[in-house]
Amino acid sequence: MNKSDVCSRIKEVGIVPAIRVSSSEDARFAAETVIEGGIPIVEIILTVPGAVELIAHLARQYPTMVVGAGTVLDVDTANQCFNAGASFLTSPGFDFGIVEFAIQHHLAVFPGALTPTEVVAAWRLGSDFVKVFPCAGVGGDRYIKWLKTALPMVPLIAAGGVNQQTAANFILAGASAIGVGSDLIPTDAIELRQSKRIRELARRFLGFVREARERLEPAKPQAIV
Repeated sequence: MNKSDVCSRIKEVGIVPAIRVSSSEDARFAAETVIEGGIPIVEIILTVPGAVELIAHLARQYPTMVVGAGTVLDVDTANQCFNAGASFLTSPGFDFGIVEFAIQHHLAVFPGALTPTEVVAAWRLGSDFVKVFPCAGVGGDRYIKWLKTALPMVPLIAAGGVNQQTAANFILAGASAIGVGSDLIPTDAIELRQSKRIRELARRFLGFVREARERLEPAKPQAIV
């Protein structure tokens, strides 16, 4: 899957599930269950033990799945993830070198940013999306709306504080996608291997995104009879 396909899939689905757990086995279960729930995208946080190897496994096992690396903090790690088959790189902050690496290797990238200055800098450098993180602490969906009003050309991914109550509001505020962690993939559901619960949450979040986007569509003109 090339960079254009990856970005199109993220825009289409509108959800980037972030998997942050304490074992590779738990992360694999979570990733595969999310796919079964209808979300063909996962972000494997690099604090997961064996994260790079898991990215390689998922990329081989599910060639149509968008498997990305999260919390990428340096270029050496970015290169390891690229060689493992990661479809995108993301991080909690804006690192010039990581974005440049991704651009040079035709890899989708969405660095974290918070202030308008950081958002503009990341966008001008060539980021495919800019991940606004952490949203909850700076106004949540209202902050996304303010950023989109000032910077309508920048595709934003809202992350940090996205849950069932706020998901639709972030899309209505102008986010291209939302990053969701434990509210989509609860820690206890992973530990207890509650695949049905996670699949239901995946379908629920997909519904939030779909319904919010339908509300944003301009009203269709009435047919003249």
